[in-house]
Amino acid sequence: MTERAVLAHRTEGEGEPLLLLNGGMMTIASWNPIVAPLAERFRVVRCDFRGQLLTGGPAPATVEEHAGDVVALLEALGIGAAHVIGTSFGAEVGMALAALHPARVRSLVAATATEITDEFRRGAAELHRTADAVAGGGDPGALVDAMLPVFYSPGYLEAHRDELRLRRAQMAALPRWWFSDADAILAALERFDLAPFLPRIACPTLVLAAAGDRIMPLERARAMAETIPDARLAVVEGSGHVLVVEHPERFVKECLTFLASVEVPS
Repeated sequence: MTERAVLAHRTEGEGEPLLLLNGGMMTIASWNPIVAPLAERFRVVRCDFRGQLLTGGPAPATVEEHAGDVVALLEALGIGAAHVIGTSFGAEVGMALAALHPARVRSLVAATATEITDEFRRGAAELHRTADAVAGGGDPGALVDAMLPVFYSPGYLEAHRDELRLRRAQMAALPRWWFSDADAILAALERFDLAPFLPRIACPTLVLAAAGDRIMPLERARAMAETIPDARLAVVEGSGHVLVVEHPERFVKECLTFLASVEVPS
């Protein structure tokens, strides 16, 4: 069996290990605005999945394989178990990790997880077409144009026009392979059936939802929290799917409040 390459990663702080798992279009740097308060209490580990910017690809075909990559990272770092915070795609990987490798997950925050709804499929089809076109030489900014109205709330889009215009320019600087691997990550998510995993999650769990999330509607997030044994639900009003970007301070507050409630092992 070929040995797994260790995911590109970064660590900050001291204390119990806390692992941050990226959304599909994120990278390690996307967590910069919220790492400092987390690192005051925890040894924070963040990583890029295979197919993301720093680790490179090819991206695995399944969410379960991504979870296996995370286990390999924990082993390489000498970490037996960690608290896990995952957002969007990272929340799916976190839930797979907790279900398949329960000894590895002390607690879990599943933030703005992704539900395969009809609206998601329509949006995914557009993203697939755009990513394929960009990988073949098309305009990279077109992927940002396709993503923005789906991932962000109208209020955020209006208030951050200049910042998002810069993000469009930054997208143009990415290597072409990144778009192919982003497409593969999306495909793995579409193939993933989360339902059988939810009842198997035994660790303390917070389902963190955004009230205006078009990808994970609130009623679906509520149902997910009801299916995971003893899970809690917290809802942030006025945010779209990318809660970690739209309301980073509230994101951190909810995570730290939950983590403080998790019993420290003796």
